[in-house]
Amino acid sequence: MTTQQKITPQNAEFPFAGWTAPPPPTPLRDLAREAGVEFNGVKPWDIQVRDSSLYDRIVTAGALGFGESYVDGQWEARDLDETFNRLLRINVEDRLGVVASLRLSLGAWRNKILNRQSQDRAFEVGERHYDIGNSVYRAMLDSAMNYSCGYWKDAENLEEAQLAKLEMICRKLELQPGQTLLDVGCGWGGLAEYAARTRGVEVVGITISREQETLARERCAGLPVEIRFQDYRDLEGEFDKIASVGMFEHVGRNNHHDYFATLARSLKADGLVLVQSIGNRDDSASSNPWIDKYIFPNGEIPSAAQTAEAFAPFFVLEDWHNFGQDYDRTLMAWWENFDRHWPELEAEGYDQRFYRMWRYYLHSCAGFFRARHGQLWQLVLSKPERSGVYRSRR
Repeated sequence: MTTQQKITPQNAEFPFAGWTAPPPPTPLRDLAREAGVEFNGVKPWDIQVRDSSLYDRIVTAGALGFGESYVDGQWEARDLDETFNRLLRINVEDRLGVVASLRLSLGAWRNKILNRQSQDRAFEVGERHYDIGNSVYRAMLDSAMNYSCGYWKDAENLEEAQLAKLEMICRKLELQPGQTLLDVGCGWGGLAEYAARTRGVEVVGITISREQETLARERCAGLPVEIRFQDYRDLEGEFDKIASVGMFEHVGRNNHHDYFATLARSLKADGLVLVQSIGNRDDSASSNPWIDKYIFPNGEIPSAAQTAEAFAPFFVLEDWHNFGQDYDRTLMAWWENFDRHWPELEAEGYDQRFYRMWRYYLHSCAGFFRARHGQLWQLVLSKPERSGVYRSRR
C-alpha cells in the first residue's frame, strides 16, 4: 500500500494484509495497553501499523508526531474516535517520553508568555481554517452551517440538535422584538438569521473570515442583519444582548480580560451576554500541537477557573450550563456528513491527505469530549446593575 492510497474503515483490512509490523518499544506498548489499546491488535480501536517509523515519531514528537504520522498513512484505526477516548483517559499526552514532555512544557510556556492571539494575528485562523472553502462546511454541517456544538437533549439528528441550540440561545438571552443583538464570531450567519426571523431583532455579526462574511451576507439578505469583517477589539456601540458562540476559544488567556471588557462596554445596563465555549478540564496552558498546527492556529481552550477570573470584574454569572458530551455526538455527525459527501469534495480537488487530516481532526476531538477532558459551556452573564431575577432556560 502506498501512503497516498485512501484507507477508510470501509476498505481497510485489519490487521493490514501482506505485512507484519515489528512490535513497538516496550514502554510504548505498555502505555497503550494501560488504555486498552494494542498495536496491531484485533479490536476496532487498536492501532494498525503500516510503517514502523511511527514508533520513533510518537516518542520524539508526542501528539504532533502521532497526528502527522496518521495523515502520512503510517497507521490506521477502524474506530479512531474510541482510540482517542481510551488514550486520553490515561492522559497519554502527558506521559509520553522525555522529548515529547519537553515539547508540551515549551508549548505551555509559549502560551503563557507570548500573546499568540494579538490583534495583528487575529485573522490568521480565518485564513487558514474558515477560508479553506465553503464547500467543505456545506458538506459537513447542518443546513444553517452552525459550526459549534448542537443540543441533543430531545434531538434525533444534527439538524434538530442545531435548531434546538439556536432556540435555546434566543430563550436564554430573552430576545424581544426591536432589540439589538451583537453576534461576536457570527460564522456563516446561522444564529443571526434565526434570531432576526424568529425574534424580530436587529443583528450585527462580526467575523474574521472573508468566506464567512460573504456567505453570511447572502444568507441574511433582506433581514435587519449587518455582517462585518472585524476583530472584536474594534467594536463600537451598545447592544441589548450579545452572543458569542464558539469564538472564546480563539481569544487566548492573555486577552481574556480585554475580551470581557469589550463585551461589557458593548452591553447596555439591563442586557445579557451568552458565551458558548469549549472548556478544558484543567488549567494547562498547552494546546494540542497537531490541532494548533493544522486546524486552529493560535487556539487555546480555557479552563473554568480562567474563565471565571476573567469575567468577574465585569459581570455577574447568571447561569453556567455544561453539555460537553453533546459535542461528541455533534462531531461524529459532522464526520458522517463529510464522509458521505467526500466524492463531491474529491471532485473539487481536495486530496487524500485532506481526507485523512479531517478524519483525524473530527475523531480526535470526539474522543477528547468522550474522555471528559473537554467541556461545552453556555454562560449567561449580566452587569451588576441589571435589575430583576434571571430564570435559567434549558
